[in-house]
Amino acid sequence: MPGHEAIGRIDALGSGVEPWRVGQRVGIGFLGGHCGICSRCRRGDFVNCERQPVSGVHTDGGYAEVMIAKANALAAIPDELSPVEAAPLLCAGLTTFNALRKSNARAGDLVAIQGVADWGIWDFSMPGTWASRSPRSRVARKKRDLALKLGAHYYIDSSTQNPAAELQRLGGARVILATAANNKSMSAIVGGLAPQGEMIVAGAGGGDLWLSMPFLSSSRALDRRHPHRPLDRQRRTLAFSALQGIRAMVEPCHSPRLRRPTGDDEQRARFRIVLVTGQ
Repeated sequence: MPGHEAIGRIDALGSGVEPWRVGQRVGIGFLGGHCGICSRCRRGDFVNCERQPVSGVHTDGGYAEVMIAKANALAAIPDELSPVEAAPLLCAGLTTFNALRKSNARAGDLVAIQGVADWGIWDFSMPGTWASRSPRSRVARKKRDLALKLGAHYYIDSSTQNPAAELQRLGGARVILATAANNKSMSAIVGGLAPQGEMIVAGAGGGDLWLSMPFLSSSRALDRRHPHRPLDRQRRTLAFSALQGIRAMVEPCHSPRLRRPTGDDEQRARFRIVLVTGQ
């Protein structure tokens, strides 16, 4: 059963499991816990554990009635966050928050978010630019209005504008966070980095990323930050959401029968569907 962003309450504990308690509200994300004994774990590189299970792939995930999780994969959920609000933060929220928090961006820097996706939605806790590939003008207008409402200072529509040139016109981006898994869109925007700028690829997908030799010789940097880090990053992401009042945009669904998207964009699920099976 799939479901790699799950919130629930502990029903039972294995022997010697600490510090968790029965009834406690916890969450689990994509990575299902590290083994602690492989060569990578011994170096403290838990995210690349050689025996790392994936929630909803190697074990039943959050769509199952009951799931079993390793204790070292769990995160305590702050009281201020409901399960519906917290669940998307354990993967999508963690991916983008951690990437921006560990980037080279500082107050006043231009930060560009590539992609109008469920990941990108959560990124406007830091001001910047939203670059989106929107082939239909109606969709582009809706995305532009949403981006500006969420706090973006600029919106670039790559179907009518050159995103790299637009970013350079604004002085060049200190950081580009690529959330949409579209290699053509990433290739088109990477030239918008300022010297010593940083492009963080969070939405990894198929295809090649094309770079020009002048770009490589200008001392700009590409960085592939793994979206899932040790548990302290989960705690920081959840705490930041609770403290700042930033919430993921979700569509709760109280039935396992999810409707199929239609050709009308207004009938499609917006960003994250959260399946609610009980509290």
